[in-house]
Amino acid sequence: MKKLINSPRDVVPDMLRGLCATDERLRLIPSLNVIVRSDYEAVRERGEVALISGGGAGHEPAHAGYVGAGMLTAAVTGAVFTSPSVDAVLGAIRLVTGEAGCLLIVKNYTGDRLNFGLAASIARSEGLQVEMVLVDDDVALDVGRSRAGARGLAGTVFVHKLAGAAAAAGKPLAEVAAMAAQFVGGIGTMGVALSSCTNPSAGKPGFELGADEIEYGLGIHGERGASRETIAEASAIADRLIDRIVAELKLAGGERVALMVNGLGGTPPSELAIMAGGALAAARRHGLAVERVSCGTLLSALEMAGCSLTLARIDDERLALLDQPVEAPAWVGLTCPAASAYELGEPQARLAKGQGDLVALSQAQQDLLRSTIAGVAKALIAAEPGLTDLDSIVGDGDLGISLARGSEAVLEGIDAVDCTHPARAANDLSTIVRRAVGGTSGPLYAAFLLAAAQSMREASSPASLADWAQAMASGAAAITELGGAKRGDSTMLDAIIPAAEAMQEAAAAGSSTSEMLARALAAARAGTQSTADINPRVGRASYVGDRAVGHIDPGAQAVTVWLEAIGNLVP
Repeated sequence: MKKLINSPRDVVPDMLRGLCATDERLRLIPSLNVIVRSDYEAVRERGEVALISGGGAGHEPAHAGYVGAGMLTAAVTGAVFTSPSVDAVLGAIRLVTGEAGCLLIVKNYTGDRLNFGLAASIARSEGLQVEMVLVDDDVALDVGRSRAGARGLAGTVFVHKLAGAAAAAGKPLAEVAAMAAQFVGGIGTMGVALSSCTNPSAGKPGFELGADEIEYGLGIHGERGASRETIAEASAIADRLIDRIVAELKLAGGERVALMVNGLGGTPPSELAIMAGGALAAARRHGLAVERVSCGTLLSALEMAGCSLTLARIDDERLALLDQPVEAPAWVGLTCPAASAYELGEPQARLAKGQGDLVALSQAQQDLLRSTIAGVAKALIAAEPGLTDLDSIVGDGDLGISLARGSEAVLEGIDAVDCTHPARAANDLSTIVRRAVGGTSGPLYAAFLLAAAQSMREASSPASLADWAQAMASGAAAITELGGAKRGDSTMLDAIIPAAEAMQEAAAAGSSTSEMLARALAAARAGTQSTADINPRVGRASYVGDRAVGHIDPGAQAVTVWLEAIGNLVP
């Protein structure tokens, strides 16, 4: 067992001390494991009904996390999965109860009923007004012949919220208790577990689930559920849970409900969001009007993976109470689900200043530009195995695959690339590469092409060899700025920068296009070969240390591939 604890015996007191130490609005009675609002005396003096809940630890943030203005006045915590003692509950009642009285909100488990119930009886004998509401929102099991009744689950947190708002509004004890009890009657919860959980005192999981097995209706202490089945898609699981809740509550189309998507402790927010989408869709298929959603880990089962879904009937009065602000540290709040389409179209690129004024290339030049782009893409695809082998030695082995993926995307979209001007073509290619290629090479090549496009927008018309050389240099500078590498770091820049310099020298000397490209390729090859003698300083290759020495950089080698392809295609 690995847990971030000091000692299994001290889990509860250490947890409660940590909670109070980090929130000035809370106070602790250490001997009773009771947390109360720091302003409990003011609450009592204002004549507000006090609210107390609690139960065994292991369900955090319930219930201590819901102590605060607008929710609970106090929470009583027992040992993990163990009901708190009568005296602990009684101590909380005595501390916070004034003339307005106190309401106990109790999950329907035998131990909780007995201990909270006896504490309430003793408090009444002392002249205190105390009422108790049992929450039995579990709909997973058929409890028709069981005296124990349905279990209390995450719907309890909804009751905290509604009753807390009613008490804060100054409603009398009888009314707050009646509202809470009626609310409980319209709440249904069902969960699904993907794993077990480990009580720190036990040191091992309470049960086992197979690698592809889930359990519907499992209790929050590991009690048996309704069935064990093979895991399904999240949407199918959400359908199953919502269908059961709707049937048990006899919810009809058009009824208004609040939805809770509750993590059981080991479920990441991403999975809860997926389940929330599925639950919302399932509820709407039943014709329900889902007006509020709460999504997060609200009442857990230690580190159990899984979630529960809760539906609660609401009306205008209940909705107003649920919407009241609270100051409890763990309340995640309620959101209004989207009532209509919420997906936006992808933003389109804005036309850069002056881009619309570019003089178009001749048709022959456009055809050459398009065929050259396609030829470069094909060359990079053909070079994928060799680049992958190189990158497997000095990097993570994904360069060849990444460039091939980007090249395939270029070929698929080649007809849509605007070849009327080099600037437009480079801009379109930057977009394709940016979208198709992840990792490191994608954004670097996208930046290279974007900078080249900007450079070509400022070029003469038609573009001269000097303009092309400047575009190459601008692209290299963009890679340096974005990636932080420089020449001599054993990267693609060790090929691109020498090639750009060679192009600029050739253009200044009045060389032909073919001569300029040949000189660029020779410079790139020399730069690439130099990387074999360099210990990489940036990128994944820098992590392998001396292992990279003696091997050329795959990124630099890729530059020679596309430069050679251009030289073979451009006359």
